[in-house]
Amino acid sequence: MMAKFLLILSLSFFWLARELKIALFYLYLWQLKEYHLGRFYDHFRTEKSKRLIFHPLKIAKILLFLIYICFFFFPTIAFLLNSLWLFSLLIIYGLEAVVFLKDVFRKTLKKPTLTIKTVFLGLVVISALGSGLILAKVVFPNDFQKFLLTLLVLDIFSPFLISLLVISFQPLTIIWQKSIIEKAKRKRAQFKNLVVIGITGSYGKTSTKEFLATILSQKLNVLRTKEHQNSEMGISRCVLDELNENHQVFVVEMGAYGVGGIKLLADIVKPQIGIVTGINEQHLALFGTMENLISAEGGQELIESLPKNGVVILNGNSQLVMSNFRFLALDLKSQIFCSTKEKMDIWAEDIKTEKDRLSFRIVSKDGQAANFKVNLVGRQDVENILLTAGGAKELGFTLEEIARAAERIKPDQGALKLLKGSGGVDLIDSTYSANTNGVLAALDHLKLWSGKKIIIMPCLIELGSVSIEAHRQIGKKIAEVCDLGVITTQDKFAEIKEEAVRLGMNPNNILSLEDPREIWEKIKGFCQEGNVLLLEGRVPPEILAKAQEP
Repeated sequence: MMAKFLLILSLSFFWLARELKIALFYLYLWQLKEYHLGRFYDHFRTEKSKRLIFHPLKIAKILLFLIYICFFFFPTIAFLLNSLWLFSLLIIYGLEAVVFLKDVFRKTLKKPTLTIKTVFLGLVVISALGSGLILAKVVFPNDFQKFLLTLLVLDIFSPFLISLLVISFQPLTIIWQKSIIEKAKRKRAQFKNLVVIGITGSYGKTSTKEFLATILSQKLNVLRTKEHQNSEMGISRCVLDELNENHQVFVVEMGAYGVGGIKLLADIVKPQIGIVTGINEQHLALFGTMENLISAEGGQELIESLPKNGVVILNGNSQLVMSNFRFLALDLKSQIFCSTKEKMDIWAEDIKTEKDRLSFRIVSKDGQAANFKVNLVGRQDVENILLTAGGAKELGFTLEEIARAAERIKPDQGALKLLKGSGGVDLIDSTYSANTNGVLAALDHLKLWSGKKIIIMPCLIELGSVSIEAHRQIGKKIAEVCDLGVITTQDKFAEIKEEAVRLGMNPNNILSLEDPREIWEKIKGFCQEGNVLLLEGRVPPEILAKAQEP
């Protein structure tokens, strides 16, 4: 009797540990994907997520469930295999509990950032799972095996049940969000003289926002949206919590994952100046078509939301921007094109790129010109500075004033951060986000080093129908620049490697590795003075930590 009690107690503890881990992971994933069903679904198209669904232990549990069903029809088999069935279940849940505890102690457990919403959903999910455990014991007080079978079924379907709970509360969330948005709109409407600058695009939004806010702050009182605060809720919270009568300018980063998303943000903050940083295929899988993407994150909705005395500033280096907006008759005060390639309304020339700084000259059609020196990593930031200059000029800054203010821009405000890593290697941290243009620009920057060049990156996601071609471009650039490429996910590794090898890269130097320990063993010999290591996108955090060790 005591042995049976201990077995039930052990299995219940192991089961709860497993369910707590899976609950935290799915709450983390839903939060990471901003509770957007399309982004959540797209995540499960990746090879890593497919392996999660078809994990060997998951398959083993399904087999144990099917074997138990067979017990009803074949009592003899049940008599012979019953003990083995129980022992197998105990081993599986015991292993998962050990993994859970190991993740807790190593601080590698994936869990959501604490917010009111995640705490509420966490309590709901944990209550539901705990209720399932108690209900199973109440319904089958003396039937040990049916009790365990109930726990097994709950476990197999727990990802679906957790996601269903999250989705079921979305209507309440939407009602609450609408209330917050309406409050933000009313508050914004009180500031009649506030100048709002909206920034959207497929890439470069955050850097442009940071640069512009820093420059304008030299003469004006500026509010900017914080990191990852580019959605309707983030922007609304910024308005409600931080906007006050002392602010003269509000610089707003705007992101969206569907048609109408940027229009919604524009309706909240009412921008008079819009900046479109560039368009590529990032998030195409969510928008469905390029027309939808261009409508929202591509800037069309922002432009259409500007008043008749409004101004739009566009990146003339972006082919998609030029093809969609250059010859479009806009009912605005002016549209300003910026470029590093040709003389437009504002352009850059004499660009000199060093490892940790940029120098260039900006010229505008009105005859102004100024020399710029900024402590930023990567030529791509010249485009962002040009867009920033366009915005500052509209608020009365001269190019000379902008150039002086730009000297106050900090290196960590750019997308690439140059650090000194383990063994003296130069470490470029580009883990904030990843898109095709950003990856290619970062790889181009590696050419400034004469030593060995290494990149570690996952495959890009949410690229839709252009994913194969985008990864072929990355493979081509890796072959052109790098001595070693480590790709941490499988999704489009074949395309990257095929293109890299086709262009002459040694197949042994373009690898797919997921285990952080294997990755570190492969790259640690390269960590020495004169070499450079690029960490691009969501690489394993253990690698970032190891690479920064003295």
